[in-house]
Amino acid sequence: MGEYKTPGIYIEEIEIGGRPIEGVSTSVAAFIGVTEKGDEYENRPTLITSWSEFVSKFGRYLQTEETLSDEEENRKNEILNMSASVYGFFQNGGKRCYIVKVPDITQSSIVGTDGGPGKRTGLYSLEEVDEVSIIVTPGITDNSIQTQIIAHCEKMKDRIAVLDIPEESGKTDAVDFVKNLSSDKGYAAVYYPWIKVPVEREEKLGGDTEEKIVLEERFIPPSGYVAGVYARTDAERGVHKAPANETLLGVTELKFKITNNDQENLNENNVNCIRSFPGRGVRVWGARTIASNELWRYVNVRRLFMFIEESIEEGIQWVVFEPNDKALWDRVKQSISSFLITLWKNGALMGSTPEEAFFVKCDETTMTPDDIDNGRLVCEVGIAPVRPAEFVIIKIAQLTASAKQ
Repeated sequence: MGEYKTPGIYIEEIEIGGRPIEGVSTSVAAFIGVTEKGDEYENRPTLITSWSEFVSKFGRYLQTEETLSDEEENRKNEILNMSASVYGFFQNGGKRCYIVKVPDITQSSIVGTDGGPGKRTGLYSLEEVDEVSIIVTPGITDNSIQTQIIAHCEKMKDRIAVLDIPEESGKTDAVDFVKNLSSDKGYAAVYYPWIKVPVEREEKLGGDTEEKIVLEERFIPPSGYVAGVYARTDAERGVHKAPANETLLGVTELKFKITNNDQENLNENNVNCIRSFPGRGVRVWGARTIASNELWRYVNVRRLFMFIEESIEEGIQWVVFEPNDKALWDRVKQSISSFLITLWKNGALMGSTPEEAFFVKCDETTMTPDDIDNGRLVCEVGIAPVRPAEFVIIKIAQLTASAKQ
């Protein structure tokens, strides 16, 4: 309080009630893989906001007349998977992504090393980028690498892995592949099959005086395109909407055609299918994580909780070191409740009233005297997330004259 020495009226601004919580971004992807150029960016997460910026820094898929060894051909395909996936991310609605260029796709390069702040490589380097919410490693289907990616997402708790299945895997192989992956709380989702898309290829042939850009249709892993659908759905509907029954823009063909009968087994085993429908195009036709716990079965539920948890964490940083008394508890409760009411009004939570959609408790029932003595403020939040209508059942009966009586 200031000093008052001159008689008069003094106006002071004070804070009462909670502070507003702003929702965090949920649509920033991170791509890990090899690129045509950009050695100066190696193992440095680099923000990209457009396809042209990616080309400028990391190059396209390059075609030359040189005869390539098997190793060189494999690397060319790895570059193709990476560049085409980033292109598909932006084409399908993505706006921002980080590129982590690595020297090769071995486990040691993709996962990287944890050398401490500023010295982390590969996947570890993304621990320093809080903005990332989607992890993509296009075409990387090695089980040990994917397991490490899932572990990274579970550790960070603010991102989900979008994973691929090997290109030539049949439907039974796809189910067996996913059975070898696990995440109890659903920090990963798998998509199948591979997709054929037009790929921008930089052509440098002997008779040409300058480089040409041509389109070549190739099969690529779907993860980058699906990540773009995540971003588009978040922007148009919100993170609570399942990123399914959404068109995959730019896809001309699927590696395998999937029927309703095929999808029964695939869906039951948490393989998200990509399907082609006459007159409706190619669509993402699955919204499941690989979670064994049914509470985290759906991608949108997992991502909604990630969004709420991180938004609250960042939105109540002002609470730290404030006097831990009832006035503070009430302000925290008000801040979180106001944020959740907005989500409920936007359709992210179940219930016809806020009381049915969530609860927030921050009082003597959530904290013991020992908690308070040791500087702990404990707030309990419960929410009822909206789950997707995965199976729509319409029951139709024949109305007869006798039934009318």
